[in-house]
Amino acid sequence: MNLSPNKIKDILEDLYAEYNHRRLIKPDPLQFVYNYTDPADMEIAALLAAVLAYGRVQQIEKSLTNLFDRMSPSPFRFVQTFDSRKRNKLKTFKHRFNTGDDISDLLTLLKKVLAQNGSIENFFAQNYNPAEANIVPTLTKFCDSLYKMHGSAITTGLKYLLASPARGSVCKRLNLFLRWMVRDDNVDTGLWKSVDKAKLIVPVDVHMGRLTKILGFHDQKTLSLKTAVKITANFAKITPDDPVKYDFALSRIGILDNCTGRPHSRCRGCKLLAVCKSR
Repeated sequence: MNLSPNKIKDILEDLYAEYNHRRLIKPDPLQFVYNYTDPADMEIAALLAAVLAYGRVQQIEKSLTNLFDRMSPSPFRFVQTFDSRKRNKLKTFKHRFNTGDDISDLLTLLKKVLAQNGSIENFFAQNYNPAEANIVPTLTKFCDSLYKMHGSAITTGLKYLLASPARGSVCKRLNLFLRWMVRDDNVDTGLWKSVDKAKLIVPVDVHMGRLTKILGFHDQKTLSLKTAVKITANFAKITPDDPVKYDFALSRIGILDNCTGRPHSRCRGCKLLAVCKSR
């Protein structure tokens, strides 16, 4: 990177101060989590919102509104009492690659998780080791445990919802879920207390991949889990106890300001302009 770490931190802190506010969450799928006040409902809503957070923003909003309307008034209660009647209620749901049957398969697993552990956090924490460098091994075991719990052959749709790090996936959506649950500020819920935020991995998508490339945090053409770990390591040089701190603020540049990585008149007001010019 051509700018000093301190200068980059100053830029990121300015972005955090500008964008990291609850009022700016929409159209992020995290908005659906805050439709609930009971932590049990929020946890279920967060996982569903995160695993379906792919595709066009407008389509994600439409699909999640549809899904949570079907699960009203309580996602937790809907999962806790999930049965064939509720499966039928989801039959016509569809979001791009995923069908109502895929969601039903996931809810069937979550019903078992809640019955045996009380919460997704308790289930996840069973395999959490704070001595490990990051959350990747725990996330792998989380997915593997759910696959094993499923018993029969895992469908392509369910695998897509629960993309395991073991398959080389960048795991953007599950890392996004973990950020929402573990971090605690004006945006993230901080509902989970058993996982150290220092172990989180940046949820890398096209927007984040582009912006972190501008920052000089990677030079990869193809995004992978290895890229996400490298990006996180560079953020950790700036904020070692909270490497995912700037994720939401940076993603606002991509989503709200429509950054494409190419020069545009709106670039003049962007706080990353100094970094772009230095590249």
